[in-house]
Formats: sequence, structure tokens, C-alpha cells
Amino acid sequence: MQSVWISAIGLCLASVIGSIIGLTFKGLSHKWNDIIMGFCAGIMLAASVVGLILPATEMAGSYGWWQVAIGVLLGALFLNLLDNITPHLHKLTGLDEEEHANNAHLNKILLFVLAIAIHKLPEGIAAGVSFNNESESAAWSVTLGLALQNVPEGMVVISPLLLAGVNRWRTFFISLAIGLLEIVGVWIGYGLGAISLIMLPVMLAFAGGAMLYVISDEMIPETHAHGYHKAATYALLIGFMSLVFMEGVM
Repeated sequence: MQSVWISAIGLCLASVIGSIIGLTFKGLSHKWNDIIMGFCAGIMLAASVVGLILPATEMAGSYGWWQVAIGVLLGALFLNLLDNITPHLHKLTGLDEEEHANNAHLNKILLFVLAIAIHKLPEGIAAGVSFNNESESAAWSVTLGLALQNVPEGMVVISPLLLAGVNRWRTFFISLAIGLLEIVGVWIGYGLGAISLIMLPVMLAFAGGAMLYVISDEMIPETHAHGYHKAATYALLIGFMSLVFMEGVM
């Protein structure tokens, strides 16, 4: 129980720290944004595989591989559905607006806040579910991957809100509210996993599929959009291998 609280609060604090950095430095060049985001994508990629999908495969056994496959697919489809029915800005930086039919009556600030917030609950659920696994080191790998991703994500929340005219304190409290959603998600995920141990492999795979969707649909395209894709690619590889080696040591 204590580990779950540490994970939940840690994820929220990582987002808040990123917001404080964003308020302090105000802006981050596209090059460094892409490198940092690429590194975080690599960390999350390793965490989704090592911390969620592989443990789900071990728990399901040789005859339960289909549970893992279905879980991964459902996790991706779930976030895909959220993308389609929720009005939001598609890019993590909030610079490019998607043309959804239901965007007409929402202002830019709300769209951007929804863009970031929409991923916080599933990310928290992914961390929470992983703490029902027998391997606590795998759960901490997931938390670490998400926490590292939360720092730059917290940074990029700040700039569009300030540019839209939101004052600094209100901007900070908006970013704090977004971070708190992850605490809620962690406990939802932990509760769901504890209720049904039989369904745990599917839930772990579901969380892994959701993370893979965010990496592929949001993070990698964003890091490749400004001409620094090579640097972002190598940063992703470094991030991926860093967590794999850390998991091996743990």
C-alpha cells in the first residue's frame, strides 16, 4: 500500500516539477524538446514491455498468450476511442489543433488542457495495475518511465497557457490539477487489479497497450516533426536501453 502511495505522489510531483521548470525557463528549443521527449519515449517503451507486457505473458502462461494480445489491443483501442470522442489538441506541445467536429465551442485553453489530461488517467492506471504484479521492480520500472515522461510534459503544459493569457498562478494550479489526475488513476488501476487476479494479465497488457499507443501516436510523431528526428531516435534508444539495464541490475 505504501508503495502505491509513493508511486502516485511521485508521478504527480514529477509533473509539478516539470511545470515549475517550465515557469522558470518559459521556453525550450524544439531540438532539446525532441531529444528529451525521445529519451522519455524510450524509457516508456521499455517500461511498457518489461514492466507490463512481459509480466502479463508470464502470468498468462503458454496457453494464455491470447489474453495478452487482446489486452494490448484493447488498451490501444481505448485511447484511440478517447482521441476520437474527446476534443483536444493532438500534439503534446499544443501547437497544432486537430480538426474534430466537436471543437467548435471550446476555446484553445480547454482543448490543450484536455490534450494533456486525457492521458493522465490511463497512465496512472498503468502504474497502479503494475503494483498487483509479484515483481515490484517491474512496477517501479513503469513508475520511473512515466515519471520521467511527466517532467517534460509538465514543462510543455506551461507555455501555451501563458501565451493564451492565463496568469502564472492559475497556470500552475491547472498543471497541478492535471497531475492530481494521475494519483486518481494509480488507485483506480491498483483497485481493479486487486479485485480480479484472474483478469490481471489482461489488465497489465491493457495498460501496456495504452502506453504503447501514447508512444507511437503522440510522442514519436512529435519528436520527428521539427527536423531533429535523428537526435530524437538515438535519444529513444538510449532511454530504452537505460531502463532495460536498470531492470537487469534490479
